Amino acid sequence: MSLPDSPHPTDAELEVLKCFWRDGDLSAREVHDRIAARLDWTPSTTRTVLERMRAKTLVSRRDVHGVAVYSQTRPKVEVLGGLMRRFSALLDMDGSLPAAAFTGSQLLDDADLAALEAMLAAPSSKTEADDGRD
Repeated sequence: MSLPDSPHPTDAELEVLKCFWRDGDLSAREVHDRIAARLDWTPSTTRTVLERMRAKTLVSRRDVHGVAVYSQTRPKVEVLGGLMRRFSALLDMDGSLPAAAFTGSQLLDDADLAALEAMLAAPSSKTEADDGRD
């Protein structure tokens, strides 16, 4: 499902999204345990970032046995493809960046790379650089 009006994630939000891409749905505590040392965050910072991401429709939240569990709302290929298109537009490139440039990624498998390549090859209805997103 595409959410075209969703804003691009910040660098910190991308770090959180990487947790979901690796491990699936997670509680705020589980997200915090994965990123706290690297980002020097407190548990309240992690919860604040998750709630901001929820407001931006980057993640959703549901209660599971009394615990708030967060899920990504946009596929990683869609998020990464949007960032790649935005970067290509920023550089005034005639085409898009090739997905093959990310072959060594530990977050992308062959199917992800193929989907990303197909997404980048498809014409975009409007560029992210012109749509007012930050």
